Amino acid sequence: MSKGLAGKTIAICGTRKTEEMRTLVEKQGGQAVIRSLQGTVFLAKEELKPGIETFVKKGADWVILTTGIGTDTLIESAEELQLGEAFMNILSSAHIASRGYKTFAALKKHGIQPDVSDEDGTVRDLISKLEDKELQGKRVMVQLHGENAPALIDFLHHKGADVLQLMPYQHTPPEPEAADTLLQEMKEGKIHAVCFTTAVQVHAFFKLAEEWGKKEELQLLFEQHVLAVAVGKVTAEALKEEGISRILAPSLERMGAMIMELSQYMKKQSTHA
Repeated sequence: MSKGLAGKTIAICGTRKTEEMRTLVEKQGGQAVIRSLQGTVFLAKEELKPGIETFVKKGADWVILTTGIGTDTLIESAEELQLGEAFMNILSSAHIASRGYKTFAALKKHGIQPDVSDEDGTVRDLISKLEDKELQGKRVMVQLHGENAPALIDFLHHKGADVLQLMPYQHTPPEPEAADTLLQEMKEGKIHAVCFTTAVQVHAFFKLAEEWGKKEELQLLFEQHVLAVAVGKVTAEALKEEGISRILAPSLERMGAMIMELSQYMKKQSTHA
């Protein structure tokens, strides 16, 4: 009985558990190539200091928190600056919007119940929950993680909010060689699917392609020849933001489930071919 990934080459874009994923692909009869597009995320404490001081000085009507680790880091950094109490007072009195279950858990530790929380961990869902809120002239602090969230920031500006962005962790882009190699392999028909495990990888790939004047070419490759595979909703949302509609994502957001879903999909495709 043939395996779902027999004769298929799958690109893995992450840096974590790559060998485990390679083994899973091989067990399904395929070949895996590692093309890391993750880059690195680092703690930016010095860059954070002025933002925390501004937040404590001016206060906020709304606070939007997008990651659990970022929420914890903001609170810890405020404490290190001897501003912990003032920071928590503003957090306790402001309206809170929280993205993802890890952020919700981080707030719960501090006894804070968000006014708004998404259901699926995506920025899109969070925006829909904020749609009917009065934000005109309101001070809104947004905690980001590693990269910007243009859709969220544009939405807030459109609503007339005064936005302060705090980014406890910042992102260093990946080396362009991996992206260049992957794009070339896709063009030559050597890659059948590309597995993305974070939104960062998606945006990094498309940003480099745009810099090279090849973004439309990359979109076309994904739409017509190479399957884009996302580990979960947030990563799939990033692909949609980059103009990709043909996306495979497992209902169970795990790397193993992603490979199994891909194997089953490929098997069905070859049966119907």
